[in-house]
Amino acid sequence: MNISPVDLRQIDQRASNVYEAIIVAAKRARQLNDENKIEFNALINSIPQSSTDDDAEDITNPQQLKLALELEKREKPHLQALNELLEGKIEYRYKTTK
Repeated sequence: MNISPVDLRQIDQRASNVYEAIIVAAKRARQLNDENKIEFNALINSIPQSSTDDDAEDITNPQQLKLALELEKREKPHLQALNELLEGKIEYRYKTTK
């Protein structure tokens, strides 16, 4: 696992304070994670299941394993959201109360 430092001054430039920027990035990370979950479940459901019921729990489907490994190689949602924030790709606004 690679650890890379993040310059807080860059984060502070994208929002009025660091805490606000972290909340924005966290909410975006949740959105990305939900999208990844939906995609993963759709792909898993498209893989044909083995018809043998004998010890089905002990045998892993190679297609399912390959798919899981491919999805694990992707950038994690929190890093992707933080990069989007630093690149200015995230737009956010406050809720207006009436």
